Amino acid sequence: MTEPRDLALEALYEADQRDLTQTTAELPPKAARLVAGVLSHLAELDTEIDAASEHWRVARMPVVDRAILRLGLYELRHEPETPVAVVVSEAVRLAKTYSTEKSGAFVNGVLAALADQQRD
Repeated sequence: MTEPRDLALEALYEADQRDLTQTTAELPPKAARLVAGVLSHLAELDTEIDAASEHWRVARMPVVDRAILRLGLYELRHEPETPVAVVVSEAVRLAKTYSTEKSGAFVNGVLAALADQQRD
């Protein structure tokens, strides 16, 4: 069975590639909630990711990494019942699974900086 975060990542990737604003049809409830949340807060998530990423603008990031960071930051801000360590480790897992080994370290660094700002 595919995890909700994996399904959410796939939907966010597709939304980014096709410039869609809603891609939650046929997703399990948790994945649909995550995708809808990210898409509804996209501009503010991107602004915060831009500020936390020292060498990469969101628009220049690989699509998969951008989607993972958006998903992770959304969870940090709007899913307080999910521990920070879980959000970060799941994001790193997604990066290592769907992107590159270097992406795991990149995602970890950016989300760790964002986590410090989001949850005290």
